[in-house]
Amino acid sequence: MALILGLESSCDETAAALVTSDRQVLAHRLAGQEAAHRPFGGVVPEIAARAHVEVLAPLIEAALADAGVTLAEVDAIAATAGPGLIGGVMVGLVTGKALAHAAGKPLIAVNHLEGHALSPRLSDPDLAFPYLLLLVSGGHCQLLLVEGVNRYRRLATTIDDAAGEAFDKTAKVLGLGFPGGPAVEVAARAGRAIVPLPRPLKGSPEPHFSFAGLKSAVVRAQAAGTWSVEDIAASFQQAVVDCLLDRTVRALGQAHGATALVVAGGVAANGAVRTALSDLAGAHGLRFVAPPLWLCTDNAAMIGWAGAERFAAGLTDPLDVAARPRWPLDPGAEAVRGAGVKA
Repeated sequence: MALILGLESSCDETAAALVTSDRQVLAHRLAGQEAAHRPFGGVVPEIAARAHVEVLAPLIEAALADAGVTLAEVDAIAATAGPGLIGGVMVGLVTGKALAHAAGKPLIAVNHLEGHALSPRLSDPDLAFPYLLLLVSGGHCQLLLVEGVNRYRRLATTIDDAAGEAFDKTAKVLGLGFPGGPAVEVAARAGRAIVPLPRPLKGSPEPHFSFAGLKSAVVRAQAAGTWSVEDIAASFQQAVVDCLLDRTVRALGQAHGATALVVAGGVAANGAVRTALSDLAGAHGLRFVAPPLWLCTDNAAMIGWAGAERFAAGLTDPLDVAARPRWPLDPGAEAVRGAGVKA
């Protein structure tokens, strides 16, 4: 059994966790930054990086104490090396390098997206490769065939904005506060999906996602003054669900041999999204797997688990490995049209 120290600092969550290769999370400490970013309606990279510097070391000490272990007892140190806000990524990765060097432990540079992609296997030991993954978060919206550790085939991505970013922008436009995703979901429960909003690329033979037009439509709907905030929120959420389902159905035709339909990432915490995908999986005779809510948002347990999976496969990294603001899981995937693509 391997014991991995996981570190996460790619956006506005600072976290440290101790995870074993037999799926035990011995400790998990997390510090959020919602109060610091709320006045700005979104994450400010410079503020986030400073906060990571201030709290990461105490979080690591607390996690080790919670688990009742010392750094000498850890088998490897896994740290997010990208993608993400580069200042925050560097804080976590440099810390991981320093600890690995000081303790003489292997370093595992984890792709944050791989952390999300493998997180369902931490909570579900029966989830076997390959599986079709909808990875949907604030910065990414992709469909991937997860064939194994370090083996990902991208079937679709967004050509402009991610679904989670659209949730955050909608919350800001509607005055619902930050973080936006949970706020929109709460408002949507009190509304009706009656506002005529578009479903970008729905029905298109093109496999990818697009949410920029939907964001613009929300702005116009709010400016019209015709509908309530709750109805706009409910209509927006339903439009996102419809787009996700349409694109996932298309990907299922390419996901030969998939054992399950899996969702991960921050938007996977949305109840409407989970319910719709569960129904879709059942209609196609597939298992539906979603991590528990605390594993959907950014956390260090998923980084520790990805580290454990990579460590078991003999995948470690040199201490001069670089932090990366962009890092696709499938670097060989065909380029897609659109500026600012989250590949």
